[in-house]
Amino acid sequence: MRELGAELATRLRPGDLVVLSGPLGAGKTTLVQGIAEGLKVRGPITSPTFVIARVHPSLCDGPDLVHVDAYRLGGRLEVDDLDLDASLEESVTVVEWGEDLVEALNEDRLEIDIAPGESGDERLVTITGVGPRWSRAS
Repeated sequence: MRELGAELATRLRPGDLVVLSGPLGAGKTTLVQGIAEGLKVRGPITSPTFVIARVHPSLCDGPDLVHVDAYRLGGRLEVDDLDLDASLEESVTVVEWGEDLVEALNEDRLEIDIAPGESGDERLVTITGVGPRWSRAS
């Protein structure tokens, strides 16, 4: 998952929204750790379950990483309270458990579903690009 995240980071740019879904323990945070490594942001990257959102500043000239865990959020109004749209344009925003909560933030987004495979280490990952940004090669 880290390798996939690092590869994905090479394609991400400021303003991108990534929505992660999958069961507990599927590898969502591990994927974000790989994205963070690829973006070269300050860590450590841990699940922000109790603080809801963390900003990881860039250590180079790249975008910051906004890492959100929407697991404990009760709905879209609580998402609005986070003001994620305030930093959306200059950051890469990755939201764990964000399905059906954050899609209104950006018409362009990557939706990534992670499911455990048959073996303990295997993961089945489905990446869906939504909107004009992802309808063309980037």
